[in-house]
Amino acid sequence: MHNFLFGIFPYIATAVLIIGSIARYERDPFTWKSSSSQLLRRKQLIMGSILFHVGILTIFVGHMVGLLTPIWIFDALGISHGAKQILAIVAGGGAGTMMLIGGTMLLHRRLTDPRIRATSTFADTGILILLMAQLLLGLGTIFASLQHLDGHEMTKFMSWAQGIMTFEANAADHIADVALVFKIHLTLGLTIFLLFPFTRLVHMLSVPVRYLTRPGYQIVRSRRQSTGGK
Repeated sequence: MHNFLFGIFPYIATAVLIIGSIARYERDPFTWKSSSSQLLRRKQLIMGSILFHVGILTIFVGHMVGLLTPIWIFDALGISHGAKQILAIVAGGGAGTMMLIGGTMLLHRRLTDPRIRATSTFADTGILILLMAQLLLGLGTIFASLQHLDGHEMTKFMSWAQGIMTFEANAADHIADVALVFKIHLTLGLTIFLLFPFTRLVHMLSVPVRYLTRPGYQIVRSRRQSTGGK
């Protein structure tokens, strides 16, 4: 099971994410949206959304840089494994706290307001709950990381992630002896990748490049014009 979850499942989840996202964009482009409910409880939405998005983007970028940057680059820059571990704990803890506060506000808003709940799908609420569960697991890993401030535990995850990226046959072996909370965290993260194309998370892949070149004005018809002058 360990070899499947951390040696095979990453490729399944990534393939579904990529192929599923492309298929959804091609077959159902009008479902490619975040389905905003910004007209309802706007103040709570804005505050929660800012905290949530800043937190999750910081965590995502931190994970990508921390896991996929070759170890020799950190060594060449003179950044020790211990220093990298402490930086990850401090930055990840801060960003995680922001995301926790923002996510709690968004989840409370979605679950307690009957108007918002009526316009929410099961996937909308479910993916937010999964993200919050993943966040709590991530914050839980901090306590395990504090027991390995030398940073060598983190190099296991770096070796695993880079082994997956380079199709290393025994990549799963790198994290065979890590704490259970890390393994659950990784498994849920891969599951979110698997579900990604079927949720509102696809809007993360949308970059509004056309906004940079579109005209700075809009054509607005008056009510009289739109009714044929009647």
